[in-house]
Amino acid sequence: MAFLKFNKSELVNLSYSLKREIILASKTGAYCNTSIVTCNTRRYHGLLAAPVEQFGGYRYLLLSSLDESLTLRGKRFNLGIHCYGDKYEPRGHKYIVDFDADPVPRITYKIGEMVLTKSLVLAPDQNQILIKYELEKAPARVKLSLTPFLAFRRVHDLTMENGEARTDYDEIPGGAAFNMYEGFPDLNLQISRKAEYHHAPVWYKGVTYSDEMRRGFDCREDLLVPGSFELTLAEGESVVVSATAGAPVAPAGLSRKFTATVEKIGPITSFHDQLVRSADSLIRIQGGRKKIVAGYSWLYTGLLRETMESLAGLTLYGKHNPAEFEEILDNLIEDEQERLFRRTTQVEAPLYMAVTLQQYIAYGASAKKVWAKYGKTLKSIIESYLPGQRAEVAMHPNGLLWAQMDGVALSWMNTYVNGRAVNERAGYQVDTNALWYNAICFALAMDGPKTAFAKRWAPVKELIEKSFQPTFWNADLGFLADYVDNAGQHLELRPNMLWAVSLDYIAVDDEIVSEVMRVVNSELVTRRGIRSLSPRDVRYKGVYEGSQIDRDLAYHNGCAFPFLLAQYCYASFRMMGSGFIKRAEWLTEGFYEDLSKHGVGAFSELYDGDPPHEAHGVISSAMTTAALLNVNWLIAKYRED
Repeated sequence: MAFLKFNKSELVNLSYSLKREIILASKTGAYCNTSIVTCNTRRYHGLLAAPVEQFGGYRYLLLSSLDESLTLRGKRFNLGIHCYGDKYEPRGHKYIVDFDADPVPRITYKIGEMVLTKSLVLAPDQNQILIKYELEKAPARVKLSLTPFLAFRRVHDLTMENGEARTDYDEIPGGAAFNMYEGFPDLNLQISRKAEYHHAPVWYKGVTYSDEMRRGFDCREDLLVPGSFELTLAEGESVVVSATAGAPVAPAGLSRKFTATVEKIGPITSFHDQLVRSADSLIRIQGGRKKIVAGYSWLYTGLLRETMESLAGLTLYGKHNPAEFEEILDNLIEDEQERLFRRTTQVEAPLYMAVTLQQYIAYGASAKKVWAKYGKTLKSIIESYLPGQRAEVAMHPNGLLWAQMDGVALSWMNTYVNGRAVNERAGYQVDTNALWYNAICFALAMDGPKTAFAKRWAPVKELIEKSFQPTFWNADLGFLADYVDNAGQHLELRPNMLWAVSLDYIAVDDEIVSEVMRVVNSELVTRRGIRSLSPRDVRYKGVYEGSQIDRDLAYHNGCAFPFLLAQYCYASFRMMGSGFIKRAEWLTEGFYEDLSKHGVGAFSELYDGDPPHEAHGVISSAMTTAALLNVNWLIAKYRED
């Protein structure tokens, strides 16, 4: 696809190419993440990062990079590129003439009469990256040298030269195995053709990650280069290099596995295909159990809120896989007993269970079967908000939920600066109480009018209906307060009010829905998501740049979040029906235009609130991907209706 290709002028311009990243992910949780010219700019970048079960399943970066060089008639050309301080050496990117990401990343180098292509694919079923080199043109046989840079450290950390690191190696079929520290799996580098390995360990010091430097983080580390592999290629020949964590593989099967893996991935024929591929990459198997990765390459797996918000989008609207939906939901319920029923610092997250089940039923699942399986769970979640059950949140006599824990941000807006919450929002939160009302109404409708649950909770529903609108509505300003505490309404204009007008059950009048959406359209909607704060607010920060403090202050005070588009579109379609289709299409088209930015072929976590709305955060976000799939599903649904 044209939007997944880059030409020579773009690739040799480092200010352009270093801002564009590729991400490959396997079902095991392993990933490959680097820039399109294979120069690592983040500590998270590398050719193979894999979960290590001995260390709690956290991801560890094993193979940072693999530098190539070509030697023709005694002249050597280095294709690698690293940053050292403010210098780049070697500058192999100057030989790149083409980059194509479909169906897998493929880089073309041209040096005089030589043309070499490099293609990368991550094995879907194990912690393995396969790299295929093809010498498409050459006037004579060429020597290919491959030099690995090893890290063996957690993806969040950096490493330095140290005496504990093991610099030796073991011979294995077709290559060598390395293991720098006790407890790690072996890193096996194997080659499909005969190659010679020359062991000459040396530390490369001061490797610098420019993106970390720009953000003010620690940005330098030392990497171990144990030696190099050498082999020769003639025009038209190819070789596949494998890096695996754990047991070695059979070198003879590497070429076949590479070809089979690429064929299984298949081509991209539409933007929707790209969304579905991204959705599938965000579902991994951990310990034999399917879970959702919140985002690559540094967010965690199996998080409660992120899984709840993205589950239907990824599994139903993307992959049309109800069995996978239930499997992931079952695993989440089993793993998150503490947060679901006892305590959590994101007090609204457990209540999203009702929304997730409503989405499943709307997709076509049997309401009776869904309630039979998950009704007890939802009712237990609701009952956990009664007084005395949770320390951080409880139902008040007016039926509303009051959330308060001094110094703690008890919602999804949970950034901190110097240990202090940027948006504490203590009191009655509008989004939490909208989700609370929706959950109670849904449970009552599913459980029936004559049950013990109905007798206990129907009066609470009535209390909320009497309390919600008077508590949050501000007639003078024409929108809902973001939260209400003992001092009264806090009237910063935020998107949290969207939940009060977009869920299946809402506790406000239709006139208020119209007024809220008018204000949201006027001040919060952008072509890259919904702003987290109105630009008219003195705290608004429209650009996510600068120091860590600057970025943390901007994160929920101006950044635009694509995941909020789902709630915005639910409310808009409810008001306008099929008349909103073209507007919804316009709101999603911008993300397809951005597929060649930030994460190539992936969907970013957040954007600047100010134009031109540059992308930030993780390059592949589960909630963004799910929201876009959700909006596409709504468009198709209303078009059909």
